[in-house]
Amino acid sequence: MIRQRVIGVAGFKNAGKTTLVERLVTELTDRGFRVSTVKHAHHSFDIDHEGRDSFRHRKAGAAQVAVVSGSRWAIVSELRGDPEPSLDDILARLEPCDLVIVEGYKRDGHDKIEVRNVADGKPRLYEEDHTIVAVAANGPVEDCPVPVYSRDDVYALADFICGRMKLVEVPSLI
Repeated sequence: MIRQRVIGVAGFKNAGKTTLVERLVTELTDRGFRVSTVKHAHHSFDIDHEGRDSFRHRKAGAAQVAVVSGSRWAIVSELRGDPEPSLDDILARLEPCDLVIVEGYKRDGHDKIEVRNVADGKPRLYEEDHTIVAVAANGPVEDCPVPVYSRDDVYALADFICGRMKLVEVPSLI
């Protein structure tokens, strides 16, 4: 099995995780890398909605529903009481890529960047979690044992990720 390169983005609610992931994906894909993401939801979600054919198939009892168009495709799997798949289970189902950015799964063992809103007073994840390899914050973080970046300095964070994950930019042939 091919092991994907994985970097996580973890932090408390409203710290700016999703915005950072979005901006990192843009920066890294602009650099020519193929990037995939995994988002862990702490609540139920639907990617199809009541009245849609796929929703009706799922509600009728289908274990999996594939929706396919000329632009994208998706497979929705119903757990129906089975345990939630692990991050490793999900990573094994992704197509090969240069990097997977994982939002959430903050208790898993992959390298992570902690996203901090310094004003919220939340605990510092890096103090208890040895998988935190950097912090992206919206202000100064004192006495931090890992590199600290501005949450808005996406270029520097992408450079850090490229170095940490040993991603080598391929020069354009144009």
